[in-house]
Amino acid sequence: MSLPVSDILADHIASVRWEDLPEAARDGARRVLLDALGVTFAASGLAPEAAPFIALARANGPGPCTILGTKQRVQPLGAALANGALAHAVDYEDAFDRAPAHPNASLVPVLLALAQSEGAIDGRRFLTALAVGGDVACRIALSLRQQMEQGGWYPPPIVAAFGAVAGAANLLGLSAEQTKDALSLTLCQVTMPGEIKHSCRTVLRAVREAFPAQAALTAVLLAREGVAGFETPLEGNAGFFALYAGGQFDADDLTGGLGERFWGAELTFKPWPSCRGTHPFIEMAQGLMTDGGFEADDIALVEVMIDDVQAMLAEPLARKRAPAVAIDAKFSIPFTTALALVRGGVWLDSFGPDSLSDERVLAMAAKVVAVAEPAPRWQRGVGGAMRVTLHDGSVHEAFVAKALGCPQRPLSDAAQLEKFIDCLSRAATPVARAEAEALAARFLALEACEDVGTLF
Repeated sequence: MSLPVSDILADHIASVRWEDLPEAARDGARRVLLDALGVTFAASGLAPEAAPFIALARANGPGPCTILGTKQRVQPLGAALANGALAHAVDYEDAFDRAPAHPNASLVPVLLALAQSEGAIDGRRFLTALAVGGDVACRIALSLRQQMEQGGWYPPPIVAAFGAVAGAANLLGLSAEQTKDALSLTLCQVTMPGEIKHSCRTVLRAVREAFPAQAALTAVLLAREGVAGFETPLEGNAGFFALYAGGQFDADDLTGGLGERFWGAELTFKPWPSCRGTHPFIEMAQGLMTDGGFEADDIALVEVMIDDVQAMLAEPLARKRAPAVAIDAKFSIPFTTALALVRGGVWLDSFGPDSLSDERVLAMAAKVVAVAEPAPRWQRGVGGAMRVTLHDGSVHEAFVAKALGCPQRPLSDAAQLEKFIDCLSRAATPVARAEAEALAARFLALEACEDVGTLF
């Protein structure tokens, strides 16, 4: 008789060691760490939305853990909360194009908190936990056979929490039984309502990873102390899949190839700081402007062909054409397309108050019309088509099957390094280029580090 999937997954989480990782998984973990640290540093200087979370972390007293990008040190749970709030705040972290997951935005803050509070944790142990946690988050997202949105949920932070607890359980050396307990305790805490997508006022979408990061760290620490959970936290009658996906999941996608294929080696690293679904349109807008020989003032109409996943980035149209807050602008195809057409690109400083009120950008966004494509020719959510009509009647068209940054069209090593250096220069405590380059070299060679916590 086969084991329950909760047991299979927990056994795997508890058993993986550095020697078990294929080289692709090791390299993926190094890249994830470099990217995640960079975007978190950037958010410390660019995301005022995270300030209340940092204040709450500080209120719980000083401790051994660093709030990245600052000189502040706090207790582990506070660090997970604060760094979690920063991890997604500029919407520049890695993504999993195959399913609704950002597997590392909660995971990295949790592992960093443990690396600075649990004694010496070497680089191999840290990278192994990173590979394990990211893979589990991706597997859970892939295995869903009923969209979580049907139940009113917002998937990425929920899925990320279970990846974070998997990575942390591996890092701490929890047993398989304790790992199941930790998954159970995560289920007792984590939630994220879909209403986060619909409010034009809230900034919770920016700082959302604060909640799963703190929940995951709480879960593993309690499990280590002996707090018992459930026998089948994932597939049980009222477990994860029952609650969030109507019980509809594919066990093969969850457990097939465990230990052989690590999905963290197949992530997208973002070239632009906005929702992944906006990227094909940014790319097409930049390409058309470069190749078409026209100016922004020549444009009469911009038609963007979108799929069902991207619909949330174009509706309601009036709000998406004139977003009120930065995170809403980052989740807007009309606004990000307008930025690319008017300003020639989208950068970390493209979403400040000056951009949100820029009359030229807003006028261009008002020309963007979304056209639903019932049978898209591209990978859902990460491709698209565009048609730009000029005042003289000429038409320029573009198509992207998978936007830049995906495993099939990856950022170069040089581009990833430049992204990291740029991000660190935007931190609350800015890091000079030479120091950023030295830090990048250390992170990319982390397996040689004897104590990861000392790097921060």
